[in-house]
Amino acid sequence: MNTPQPPCPPERLAMAEQFFFRLQQCANMLHKTGTRVVGGDKLTTQQCAVLGALSRPTARAGMSVGDLTRHLMVSRQNLSGVLSRMERAGYLAVAPDTRDRRSRLITITETGRNVWETQVTPKLHRYYDQALIRFSADDINHSLRHMLQLLDNMKALDGDAGQNPEDEEAHDGMNAGATRRGPGG
Repeated sequence: MNTPQPPCPPERLAMAEQFFFRLQQCANMLHKTGTRVVGGDKLTTQQCAVLGALSRPTARAGMSVGDLTRHLMVSRQNLSGVLSRMERAGYLAVAPDTRDRRSRLITITETGRNVWETQVTPKLHRYYDQALIRFSADDINHSLRHMLQLLDNMKALDGDAGQNPEDEEAHDGMNAGATRRGPGG
C-alpha cells in the first residue's frame, strides 16, 4: 500500500522552483554559449557530445546507437538526425554491429578524431576555464557531487537508474564523453 507523501513545505518548494529555474537557465546558456564556442567548426553542442562520447578509450571499437542514446541520455529520435549529419560530414562511420546485425555500430573517423582533438578540445578547455573562473577546486567537486546526485534522482524518476555503468563517469552537457581526465578520455 502506498502511503501518501506529506506536502512539500512552502519554503522548500520555493527553493526547489528557483533551483530548477536556475538549472534550466544554465542549460540554456550552456547551449547558447557552447554553440558559439564550437560553431566556428560547424559543429553543434550535440555533435560535440557525440564526438566526445566516441573519442573515449572505452568506445574505441564503437558504440551501438542504443548505448550512445543511454550514455548521452537522449532519445533515439533526437540522435538519429545528428548521426546522419555527422556521417555525411565524415566525422563518424555507421556499420552493422557484427554481434547483432539488427544494431548499428557508430565509430569516430580519423577526420572526426582530428577535429575533436585539434580544434574542438582546446576551445572547450578555454570555455570551461572561463565558465568556472571563480570556482575553487572544492567548489567544482562539491557541485559535481550534487549534480551527480540530482542526476541519479532524476534517473530514478525516469525508471532507467543504474542501467548504464558508464553513466557514473563525470561529464558535462556539451561533452558527455568527458571523464575526470578531460574531454575525449
